[in-house]
Amino acid sequence: MATSIIQNPIIPGFYSDPSVCRDREDYYLVCSSFEFFPGLPLFHSRDLVNWKQLSNCLTTEAQLPLAGAATSDGIYAPTLRKHQDTFYLITSNRCAACGNHFYVTSRHPAQGFSEPVWIRDMEGNFPEGLDPSLFFDDDGKVYFSCVAWDDQGQGIGQAQIDLSTGRLLTPLTIVWHGTGGTFPEGPHTYKINGWYYLLIAEGGTEYGHKVTIARSRSIDGPYQSCPHNPILTQNYQKVQSCGIQGVGHGDLLQDTAGSWWLIVHGFRPSIGKLHHLGRETLLVPVTWDEAGWPVANRTGWIEEEISMPAGYGEITQCTDYS
Repeated sequence: MATSIIQNPIIPGFYSDPSVCRDREDYYLVCSSFEFFPGLPLFHSRDLVNWKQLSNCLTTEAQLPLAGAATSDGIYAPTLRKHQDTFYLITSNRCAACGNHFYVTSRHPAQGFSEPVWIRDMEGNFPEGLDPSLFFDDDGKVYFSCVAWDDQGQGIGQAQIDLSTGRLLTPLTIVWHGTGGTFPEGPHTYKINGWYYLLIAEGGTEYGHKVTIARSRSIDGPYQSCPHNPILTQNYQKVQSCGIQGVGHGDLLQDTAGSWWLIVHGFRPSIGKLHHLGRETLLVPVTWDEAGWPVANRTGWIEEEISMPAGYGEITQCTDYS
């Protein structure tokens, strides 16, 4: 079945902080799981629209120690990436006595993940922060990023990491404080056409939520803010009554046909400003302007039904998830 319309949310219900990666024609997606066991639901798709949960990524007590976890504690904002023949899944456990940030690995995600590798800084301490991410550069170096703080406040910290040990090789240094919105978080780094793009969330996971982006010719910065930030938000007067609100925490992806997408979360208000289903997973088409900046959904905001931009063609919906 072919369609030129996307119906959001693509994964309804309690599935926030989505991260997605592609393995040839297969797409894998993970979401936050907080204080719940097993942790980090793993979804699979071949069309980016229809998703099937395969399993959970964290299924043992060693992977997911949750003793004393309170509501909205535990596992925050994972990032899933594939490098060479290995999948790397990094996240934070906010209540773990044995550390904070950690990653697990797998050759075949549906078959389970390894024991955790806990991240330590150059002095052997567990770094603070949340929303960790990994970036694999062309020269073989790997970079860890997360929410961090300095004398200017909250921002995005970055350090080179040795994935064989989990030890940071350089100090965790903030490379961008965002555009001035509250709670800059959820960093993801990409290298596209010679630019390092840093995509983050700002505004908190509420009505002021948004996706912002900056770029640099160097992984270490300085990072230049996109002139039309935020690239996605519902915080416009004309869409404040839309059926989807609180949109943010994005992850960029290029599909098998070369088109670009942004996977984000948002919520659907029910009575007034209440929302009972939690933050849900949404899909947004992305184009690029002449200056090389991403444009989300042509408008910078999202609807429940989205028609494809020119040049995208139709999505052939696939129901074979074997």
